[in-house]
Amino acid sequence: MRTVACVGAGVIGGGWVAHFLARGYRVTAWDPAPDAERRLRDLVDSAWPALTRLGLAEGASTADLTVAPTLAEAVAGADFVQESAPERLELKVDLLAEIDAAAPAHVVVGSSTSGYSMSEMQVRAARPGRLVVGHPFNPPYLVPLVEVVGGAATDAWAVEWASEFYRAAGKSVITMDRELPGFIGNRIQEAAWREALHMVANGEATAEQIDLAMTAGPGLRWAFFGPCLTFHLAGGEGGMAHMLDHFGPSLKSPWTRLESPELTPELRDAMVRETDEVAAGRSNAELIAQRDRRLIAVMRALAEVEAEEAAEAAEAREAEGRSAEARAVGGDREDRAAAQVRA
Repeated sequence: MRTVACVGAGVIGGGWVAHFLARGYRVTAWDPAPDAERRLRDLVDSAWPALTRLGLAEGASTADLTVAPTLAEAVAGADFVQESAPERLELKVDLLAEIDAAAPAHVVVGSSTSGYSMSEMQVRAARPGRLVVGHPFNPPYLVPLVEVVGGAATDAWAVEWASEFYRAAGKSVITMDRELPGFIGNRIQEAAWREALHMVANGEATAEQIDLAMTAGPGLRWAFFGPCLTFHLAGGEGGMAHMLDHFGPSLKSPWTRLESPELTPELRDAMVRETDEVAAGRSNAELIAQRDRRLIAVMRALAEVEAEEAAEAAEAREAEGRSAEARAVGGDREDRAAAQVRA
């Protein structure tokens, strides 16, 4: 694996380009927009300082980016293809068929679609078995999650291969068992977003309050423990089982506009069993210690960044003040010189 072709070079496609370059791959990109190359190189240049701070692979360089004049040339020598075209189904269907016709027969093709199923998109491809969804989160060069799932005509080997490739490329991969509209991350994110819209629409909360409620509340924990482990700890020593048995009735409370599923014995037992698997043998005390340590690390990191930003803003204000003072002094000198000339 040395060369990745990125078809589509907008925000998501360009983010993929930056990520693959930072991981040491050669990247060949193609986008039909007339100014695509300029915008892509600008995006990569703007992302590179952050990627450098994060840590580049040995030999990683922006010089390994080539912008091809045609789609066929972009994918001809690729070991993997990442498609990131706009979210229009007919466009995706036609483009994936075109990529399939042009790319070497053994190469897996991943789509960055944020909502369409691969079953919908692979219908015109001659070799649909190698087409998979590789759904990233923005920006792809920093956020590690990729959700991988095949379509009805996708071969199992392609899903497995794509998952292993993304992991090798530095991503955190969820290999989904089945297709699901919006995938997993988007559905969780969309639920919170829709509830936020309801609260604003009904005058129940402001956008500022909603954002602070997340960034200073559950968002901090969700950086390292998802909702399942978080509620597992809410159950104390009894864990998820106690939390569901004790707080299960609150699922009927009007805390959200989403309708809660019926908490059947089967659902309860599945949540307990699967959360125990996530805990992986760690006791509540161990999980709490880990949670607290990571919370402190996140808060310290945020405080450090905020202090840096405040210092940079103060320095910029001081520089602007010095510049304004210099302009004022220069203007005063010019006024005096003009007065002398008139005299």
